[in-house]
Amino acid sequence: MAPPHETENSSAPATVTTVDVTAARDLIAAAGGHRYLDVRTEEELSKLGHLVEVDRSINVPYMFITPEGGRVKNAQFVEQVASLFTKEEHVVVGCQSGKRSEQACVDLQAANVKNMGGGYLAWLQHGFPVHHRTTPPPPRQDA
Repeated sequence: MAPPHETENSSAPATVTTVDVTAARDLIAAAGGHRYLDVRTEEELSKLGHLVEVDRSINVPYMFITPEGGRVKNAQFVEQVASLFTKEEHVVVGCQSGKRSEQACVDLQAANVKNMGGGYLAWLQHGFPVHHRTTPPPPRQDA
């Protein structure tokens, strides 16, 4: 049985644990708690802001926006995340609505990774703060 605020999503493999935004916020805010991995695109981050303080949030896009306006999966996603987190670290993964972050959790296949259900939209619905970067992000290495 899942702890309070956690559910096993029947549409995804049983290894994906989803927490609601209140539980995600509490996990991230706790001293020595979970780190936050935002898998939204850089365009979404610059337009909509970060859910946690910029210095506590790491962005590795799960997908990139193509010049035609479509989306393509980030082929190096798992390797990029592995270079930024240890296997022992506890991570909450979020996106715009919870779909990409769930897919990211499936790809990561790590026991210490939790999907934030509802994503950015649920975060806003709960009235939680959004943070905006005051300095430009570093240039993309794949550009």
